[in-house]
Amino acid sequence: MDSVPLPALHASHAGCWLRSAPGPTGAQTRGLGKGEAVMAAADTPLLLLNAPLVATRLGYPDLSGLDLLELFAFVHPARFCVPTPHGLADALGLPQPGDDADVSRLLQQAAGALLARCESDDWAEREGAWSSLQSLARLRWPWAPVIAPHLRQPERAERWLFARLPEWEEAPERPQPAQVTLDPAAVEQRLESLTGSGAEQRPGQRAYTREAARVFAPRPRADAPHMLLAQAGTGIGKTLGYLAPASLWAEQTGGTVWVSTYTKNLQRQLRTESARAWPERRADGSRPVVIRKGRENYLCLLNLEDALQGGFGGRAAVLAQLVARWAAYSRDGDMIGGDLPGWLGTLFRNRAIRSLTDQRGECIYAGCPHYRKCFIERAARASVQADLVIANHALVMVNAARGRDHAQRPTRIVFDEGHHVFDAADSTFAAALTGMETMELKRWLLGPERGLKGRRRGLAARLADVASYDEAGGRAVAAACDAAEALPASGWLQRLAEGQPSGPLEHLFAALRATTYARDESGGQDAGYGIETEAAQLDGPVVQLAGEAAAALAAIRQPLIRLGLRLEAIMAEAPDWLDGQGRARIEGARHSLTWRIDMLAAWEAMLDRLGGPTDPDFVDWLAVDRSDAREYDVGLHRRYLDPMRPFARTVLAGTHGVMLTSATLTDRGGEGDGWASAVARSGAPWLDLVPMQTEAESPFDYASRAEVLIITDVPKGDLAALAGAYARIIEASGGGVLGLFTAIRRLRAVHGRIADRLARAGLPLYAQHVDPIDTGTLVDIFRDDPKASLLGTDALRDGVDVPGESLRCVVLEQVPWPKPSILHRARRAAQGGSAHDDRIIRARLAQAFGRLIRSKDDRGHFIVLSPAFPSRLASAFPPGTPVLRLTLEETLHRLQRPVLLGSPPQDATAKDDAR
Repeated sequence: MDSVPLPALHASHAGCWLRSAPGPTGAQTRGLGKGEAVMAAADTPLLLLNAPLVATRLGYPDLSGLDLLELFAFVHPARFCVPTPHGLADALGLPQPGDDADVSRLLQQAAGALLARCESDDWAEREGAWSSLQSLARLRWPWAPVIAPHLRQPERAERWLFARLPEWEEAPERPQPAQVTLDPAAVEQRLESLTGSGAEQRPGQRAYTREAARVFAPRPRADAPHMLLAQAGTGIGKTLGYLAPASLWAEQTGGTVWVSTYTKNLQRQLRTESARAWPERRADGSRPVVIRKGRENYLCLLNLEDALQGGFGGRAAVLAQLVARWAAYSRDGDMIGGDLPGWLGTLFRNRAIRSLTDQRGECIYAGCPHYRKCFIERAARASVQADLVIANHALVMVNAARGRDHAQRPTRIVFDEGHHVFDAADSTFAAALTGMETMELKRWLLGPERGLKGRRRGLAARLADVASYDEAGGRAVAAACDAAEALPASGWLQRLAEGQPSGPLEHLFAALRATTYARDESGGQDAGYGIETEAAQLDGPVVQLAGEAAAALAAIRQPLIRLGLRLEAIMAEAPDWLDGQGRARIEGARHSLTWRIDMLAAWEAMLDRLGGPTDPDFVDWLAVDRSDAREYDVGLHRRYLDPMRPFARTVLAGTHGVMLTSATLTDRGGEGDGWASAVARSGAPWLDLVPMQTEAESPFDYASRAEVLIITDVPKGDLAALAGAYARIIEASGGGVLGLFTAIRRLRAVHGRIADRLARAGLPLYAQHVDPIDTGTLVDIFRDDPKASLLGTDALRDGVDVPGESLRCVVLEQVPWPKPSILHRARRAAQGGSAHDDRIIRARLAQAFGRLIRSKDDRGHFIVLSPAFPSRLASAFPPGTPVLRLTLEETLHRLQRPVLLGSPPQDATAKDDAR
């Protein structure tokens, strides 16, 4: 493949290399310093790979050039590519670069390969490319003049994206599923067909499948679903274990099974695994398996149209054109974790990506000109007709709490990653009366503020025809909009800081802010973290301001209730002009009204509680949210002491069968029944249910394939020692290290001290909160390169699936203690004190350890850099796993051993017992 006649620049932590444009005498590659590299990039357009990352490496944020990833996104929209030299070479079928110095040559070859693809007759993504390129040329996209000679104009005018997208079709409501009891023999036969006749026989998986089938039996009475808690160790094959009875039940009953996950990674895995049980499409063209996510994950076509027609400027406008290219080839329009490359947003602005989704419930439903082509509506309708819906915990709970359509409420649910159901419920059923939330409500009611860009329309504009037809409804809209003027407006944070609040809500937030600063004792003020204090023993003036704010909120809620009643009346006696599309628009407005009325009622209840007796069911606190010492929100927060109470009432009670499954569902340590905490955190006690329980132990030989090493001589708080330990561990392991941190500042400090040193040894190091790359892409990069290591925080502790050589060592920088928040303190007091803390820590350790051994051939070390690691927490690890206390030097020697012996040396065991 010919190289393009353009110079190329590659920069890593190991150095910088510039390759000249190919000429009569060939091209030359030379190393250069960061300053010279920046000057070279400023002088002439250079080929780069992942410009934001290169800019970070050079310390020059204004770097620009010809980014190969942008070209890849244009040529191959909706196609996966790991955004590294290695990944790009794989995606294009090019030879791998030998070392850093050879990467710049690869960039020239890759550009040539992509441009040659544009000339190829069998280019699958040709349609729309020429029209898109004309728009990109007008936006002065640097690649446009480079691509233009290689892209011929089509003989016919290309259809615009919105003309090419297919329309969804209405389908009749699916009948109730038949009532059947699955035959155990048939369930095992289905499992065998899914795993394959030559597959290894797993007795644990067969037993697990038999138990899972029990949740699909007919329900004995109302509000009493069959409920199973199933712990399945890594390697059991739980996904196929529950898909076997699920697919059989769906086949025999015509019903829909929902599988809910906590992480996007597992959703992708489920999509792959489900192909064993269902075809891609049925005979009628419909999909038997559908992925569902929250609205904020999908491309909003109206937002995209606005962006394409001038709503975006500069680089964001280029992004909109590339997203339009992607939308034409996307499977389902999922922008967050779907087939849109995760790195595309970081090449431009992630904020621009979010602006193309429905982040704030701004959808106008049938009032949208693209309603019949909407990705969200398509997924919602497809899920009603599907046999399997792959969703997430938050969506399942939100749908149950405020779903628009009873037919879309799941009745048979498998909660995979079931240990996270408590956390998801905690977020879903929370309430927060904050400046940002009230501003969003104001924008929903009134539309964008004067002078601000945005296509969103206020309530009056959305319901103008209704208001003109129904006088009472029009008065209700006007009253709600008038009352909304009391809500905060742009610049509210600045006014609070200057002591000049405006309106009852801003005055309240100013008082809450002052109280929080006065009472906070966490030390977060000096460290730049967010701060909080109890919502108790408040002064009289604060309580008075709370009452005035509650009255202002009630003045908004009451006319919204009246409006909702008028909309119901219009639907009941529809006027002649109300067509099907208009009815759908009013239904959407009613749905939006309902949940905002509920939100206002929750806010009023929170304010009414201030100054009064404590409600034992809730935990309330004041908070000033900050990032790097910069305030971004202020307000009042409320959480259920036990969020499984509303979960049981809202989600469980309406189901017929529910299964919670995970490798870390139960508490492995401590005294007493390890199932007790799993039962309590399932919500079953709130419905007086006694759930079924089953446990399948992992088939992996942890005793001979894994070791837990507690390093005893890295002093806590010594950043230099911590960084040195990480560097030496990564060097001894030859990469393949996943480092988990409990604080972002320490992560950044360690990365800054060791990244260059490791890169010079050929061991690339990546990090969350440092590299301008989204978390999913960071994991893809880590998985793709066995010599790479990755540092991260909580998001990498669970749901990361990296089997094989790419992950050989997990390192925790300290024991993952719970954050000592007001909410944690309340739950700790209610649930056993220090025993509650230990359960949380053991769960986190078990989840982190679970990243290490993902297949029967995996082996590795789990290291904790904490000399004060309590021995009682060691039960978090699988039985038989050696747990050793060693010095750093002893640990490094063990890391270099090619085979794990599985039995600790006598002196190490004695050392552990002595503690």
